Amino acid sequence: MTTAERRSADAGRTVTVPPVQGGVDPDRRPDITSPPAVSRARTSVAAAVVRRALRNLPLHVRFPDGTSLGQGGPALDIHDPTAFHGRIGGQGLVGFGESYMAGEWDAPDLVAVLTVLAANAAELVPAPLQRLRGLWAPRRPYTERNTPDGSRDNVSRHYDLSNDLFALFLDTTLSYSSALFRGFPADQDLLPAAQHRKIDRLLDLADVRAGTRVLEIGTGWGELAIRAAARGARVTSLTLSREQRDLARERIAAAGLTDRVSVELCDYREARGTYDAVVSVEMVEAVGAEFWPVYFRTLDERLAPGGRAALQAITMPHARMLASRDTFTWIQKYVFPGGLIPSVEAVAETVRDHTRLRVTRRDAYGAHYAETLRLWRERFTERADEVAALGFDETFRRMWTFYLAYSEAGFRSGYLNVQQYLLTKEACTR
Repeated sequence: MTTAERRSADAGRTVTVPPVQGGVDPDRRPDITSPPAVSRARTSVAAAVVRRALRNLPLHVRFPDGTSLGQGGPALDIHDPTAFHGRIGGQGLVGFGESYMAGEWDAPDLVAVLTVLAANAAELVPAPLQRLRGLWAPRRPYTERNTPDGSRDNVSRHYDLSNDLFALFLDTTLSYSSALFRGFPADQDLLPAAQHRKIDRLLDLADVRAGTRVLEIGTGWGELAIRAAARGARVTSLTLSREQRDLARERIAAAGLTDRVSVELCDYREARGTYDAVVSVEMVEAVGAEFWPVYFRTLDERLAPGGRAALQAITMPHARMLASRDTFTWIQKYVFPGGLIPSVEAVAETVRDHTRLRVTRRDAYGAHYAETLRLWRERFTERADEVAALGFDETFRRMWTFYLAYSEAGFRSGYLNVQQYLLTKEACTR
């Protein structure tokens, strides 16, 4: 099995994607080709709940028999109502995403449809059923816990897919996190500068300058380490992705900065040494709630007295985080195994209860992430043939498009946000 075949991810775009036309390997994607059997009663209940929800939303839901639901708005075309309702009855929102992957529903403007759903996420399921969530929602697999070994496997399943795949839709900085724009709308040519603006702001927050000892948790493809080293800092960068490590080292060497940057295949829990600054960009989402205290204690332990830590983190509403933290979501199954987005409250409580650090500053800019994702999604769509040439089949492309649109909708609706944090540690006093 190739790395392309191992990876599955959501897909979403603002043009209609043709339904999957068979040929999907049942050994690779059994839940798409042969979804688990669902009783007729459960399917009927799901259909009633789904239709009740859709009836009151600003959508135009169209069925093959010519009937429709909704209050008017972006179109959602359900091609196979029985399969659509059956998947949702069996797997909830996981089934909703899988139904899209299977081509059982579609949308001319997928982001618009998903934005409506995200904005109404808390009310889609009736309150009595929400209280019974533990009975119908899939449970998170124990095998995806973010232990040191589990984290390596979880990270590899996403980031070791193919450097060439990521290069097709990311900009020349290969930054895979929210950019920071001067204004909207932005175009592709502005993305590299916006990514550098984001990186520079984090480095400024951490007061990175000549001689600063920097620990980076989560290398990506090395752009932040390169810019920190260009300031004269000495950087130790940690990653669990072999693909990312290898390309990051190549890029650092090409920049002539090998003597200032060390990229290590190392779990954050295995980090050693003391640093003036710690920087970590959209890494905490891969840690898991069980290990948030360990992650933030690591920042504390590695940071010298008087040091500064700059983090970038995606966040979600606290109530929704609590409701979903133990369930298995579609994005965990197909995109980020083991992942969990924290809330602002969860970050604050963990820092307060488990470290000597202090949250000194927090700035939110979710609209910038929506714009970043739009640019990634558009580039991915434009380069679909090149994605296919890398060995990623049509079902994968639908998954990945859905993932990008699903994420963009989360930020456009306000369901998701992204924060830059400054954490400080008191200097020793005599």
